[in-house]
Amino acid sequence: MITRTITPYIERATEKYPVVAITGPRQSGKTTFCRNFFSGYTYVNLEELAMRSLAATDPRGFFKSYPPPVIIDEIQQCPELVSQIIVEADERQKCGEFVIVGSLQTAQFAAVAQSLAGRAAMFTMLPFSLSELKGYGKELSRNELILSGGMPRLYEHDIEPAEYYRNYITTSLERDMRNVINVKNFGRFETFLGLMAGRIAQLVNFTALAYEVGVSSTTLRQWADELEAAHVIFSLKPWQVSIGKTLSKTPRYYFTDTGVACSLLGISEAKHLDFHPMRGALFENLVIAEMVKRKNNNNLPAELYFYRTLKGSNVDLLEVDGNILTPWEIRMSDTPLPQYFRHIRSFRKDATNQGFICGDGARTGGLIYSGENIASLDGWQCVNFMDIC
Repeated sequence: MITRTITPYIERATEKYPVVAITGPRQSGKTTFCRNFFSGYTYVNLEELAMRSLAATDPRGFFKSYPPPVIIDEIQQCPELVSQIIVEADERQKCGEFVIVGSLQTAQFAAVAQSLAGRAAMFTMLPFSLSELKGYGKELSRNELILSGGMPRLYEHDIEPAEYYRNYITTSLERDMRNVINVKNFGRFETFLGLMAGRIAQLVNFTALAYEVGVSSTTLRQWADELEAAHVIFSLKPWQVSIGKTLSKTPRYYFTDTGVACSLLGISEAKHLDFHPMRGALFENLVIAEMVKRKNNNNLPAELYFYRTLKGSNVDLLEVDGNILTPWEIRMSDTPLPQYFRHIRSFRKDATNQGFICGDGARTGGLIYSGENIASLDGWQCVNFMDIC
């Protein structure tokens, strides 16, 4: 088992907070990590009916049967237990006593979790990052990485990606969604999920999608929110500080794991990505998801955006740190062509004129692609996607 990058931050939190809460997608390695890292803790899984019934009907008795230090898995099955955890933590006054793990950020759990403020350290464990995958010592091509995604079980048990993600979608993902959305015809939700995979890196028009799915645009937005809560997708918001008037306030959506997206698009072999019309969008998804993981795994705020103006200027990814802006163009290419820098060059000029610093120190921004690293090409970096972390 490889070491997760986020480990030292979780370790530090157990010395400062009574509760450590870990959320993340299904099968992203949360339970495996907790049972190994907190090996001396009692482990309780609320997926088990008897455990869940005891937690719901007699929360104080629950902790008499399963005293701290304790790992409570699938906490979303009984979010009301969090209230008793607060009581227990306040009475015991010890750090690192409670580890709660969940796959869904339900509205009920989110509301209760707010009461953990000051008592809990919150973490998200995402699928393997590219740097973590290097720990396996297995060389995978760009297309293989997009197809395989980062779910630990796939690598640990050497499962074919097409088989793994087909089962993942029909079991874990659909089961979770059935529990949190109110839909009479689940096939419509499945249609929506596939349509979202076909709109990676695009501005999603929910009104237009509503006609294709057969439900209201309001319902589709609610479904998108639930998919974000389940860590299936994430949104990248447009940067709103005025350099040029932004085209839209609509976010772009990406999948937390590109393997899920490939499965929904019917891509079952890496070679299909050489010519598939979504290959560029999937590569952009891989890169942006990796940037999100880099921020998350190093316990940093994810100040990541895209930028687009009415005149058509577009920055695929914008890192924002105060008044320091780092723009990136993302291309599924091995060659740094001059036209790739047109939009970020224009953006740098406008940003500089308005007092922003475009690029700073070792990160000036530039091109993220699948070619060789170039420290400076006409003032821009060219970074291989495996080295962005």
